[in-house]
This record gives sequence, structure tokens and C-alpha cells, in this order.
Amino acid sequence: MLIRHRPDLTENDVTDRGLYLRRREFIAGAAGLGLAGLGLAGSGGAAAAAPLAFTKGFSTPEKPTPKDDITSYNNFYEFGVDKSDPAENAGRLKTRPWTVRVDGACEAPRTFDIDELIKGQKLEERIYRLRCVEGWSMVIPWVGFPLKDLIAAVKPTSKAKFVAFETLMRPSEMTGQKWDVLQWPYREGLRIDEATHPLALIAVGLYGETLPNQNGAPLRLVVPWKYGFKSIKSITRISLVDRQPPTAWNRSAPREYGFYSNVNPAVDHPRWSQASERRIGEFRRRETLAFNGYGEWVADLYRGMDLKKFY
Repeated sequence: MLIRHRPDLTENDVTDRGLYLRRREFIAGAAGLGLAGLGLAGSGGAAAAAPLAFTKGFSTPEKPTPKDDITSYNNFYEFGVDKSDPAENAGRLKTRPWTVRVDGACEAPRTFDIDELIKGQKLEERIYRLRCVEGWSMVIPWVGFPLKDLIAAVKPTSKAKFVAFETLMRPSEMTGQKWDVLQWPYREGLRIDEATHPLALIAVGLYGETLPNQNGAPLRLVVPWKYGFKSIKSITRISLVDRQPPTAWNRSAPREYGFYSNVNPAVDHPRWSQASERRIGEFRRRETLAFNGYGEWVADLYRGMDLKKFY
């Protein structure tokens, strides 16, 4: 697929100036920004931070949502059902030690230690839109690496048609799992071509800092053209499978939450319109963009599909 990179834009054009300057500070000295958890600080100093790159072709030129809003207003039902619950309750989650098992239809299944995994990646900064199925949105500067690189590392076979994801199951720390709000652990899935699309990101940080617990530490999926609940948090297992995997919200309410869940202003949720959204920090609602504005890159993935049927 042809990927357009918008060469007329520079890093300064795409990135909010304050964030741009913070990124330069980050590259100069990762330890000073609390990034030891990303495996970038330490004896290497500035050299250890060098792998951070800025992917301007995929990043939106929109102003990022303030960090305080990103880290205090979100859904993470493992810590409670209110928007403020994750920030209030996620501090008890222990993210070290942490491993991620990648297995299934592949030649080289492997269990990755989180710090070794991060050290082996060329981290990128990408400013993506986030659109919640509830009708609100944000713009978030993530730090991470392409999911396709992790999948490639385990050498998928021709039987790998879908990718299944699973969140940590630890009710002693993720106390929301004590309640039957969803079938735990949280599960999500993508088609293999979606998972290996260059836009699909494994995020390990935001705003140039280690990913907070309430936002999915130590690593989460970011699929910016889909509703936010598809971007599963605190991942412990990724499996390559030959058939469409069950997913948490689709299991709970299949009429309301389809497997694909692409942002589509023409397909309403059964209980509310998806034609507009409320950007956090703004008073007026704005028009919802098809594929959350990423149709230029991803629309071809769904060519010939009935997007009202495969919602």
C-alpha cells in the first residue's frame, strides 16, 4: 500500500512548540525526564535516548491535549467505571517485572521481558487522534514502536489471519476485575493486515515520559483509526491465530460494539449518534472524521466491505 508522508511538513509544523522543545530536552538527557522505565536512561545518557525518532508523516498537526487531561480522564475498567477511577486507583499496579508472550501461528514464539523489548526498539514519537466510542476525543503524543516490528520478530506463518491481545489479570491490584462489568481478562483483536499496518503502534510512553499506569502501562496498543476501546492496555499476551478472536466489548454487547469498530460518522451507536464528537478542552462539538481522519492510509484495508455490516 502506498503510504503518503507529506514531505511539505517539518517537525516544527506538526508538533506543538512546547512539546517540540520538550522532545529536544528528552533527547539531550532522558534520565532527567523520568524515562528510566523506558530503558533509555542510565549509563548511556544521551546516547541511550538517541533511538527516539519523530514520525511526521503519520502525526496530526493538531495541538495535543494537555497531559493532565490525558492522564485523569479515561476509561480503564480494570480500575473502575468512572473516568477518574484509573488515575485514582492504578497506582497500586506493579509494572515490573513484566513479560509479554507472543505466540500462536509463528515460527519463533517468545516471551519478552518488557525492558529488553523496549531497549531493542527504535522508539518513535507520534501525535495521534484518539476517538472514544462514547463521543469524546483527544490528541495524544505517544512514544512507542510499530506493532508490525514485534510481529515480524516471531516470524508469523501463513495461518496467522488475526492477532489476539490479552490484558493482565490481577484483581488484587486491578480491583475493577472483581466486578462482572466485563468478562476478564480484557481481550481484543485485529485482522493481521490491520495489526501489521504502519499506523498500529505499541505505546510505552506519552508526552516524552514513561506511560502512566492509568493509560495502560507498561505497554498498550494504539490503533488510531478505531474507537479507543480497541487499543487494549497493559498487555501480557499477543497471539497469532487463524480465526477472528473474541473481544471484550463485542462479547458484552455485540449489537453495540462490533469487531472492527472503525470510527465511522455514518454508523451510529444504537444509543447515540457518532456524527460529531466533543474534543476534551473544547466547548463546541466537531464533526467526526471517517476512520478518525486516517482514511488516506487505511481505507484500502476495507475496500469492498460493507462498513455498516462490518461495524
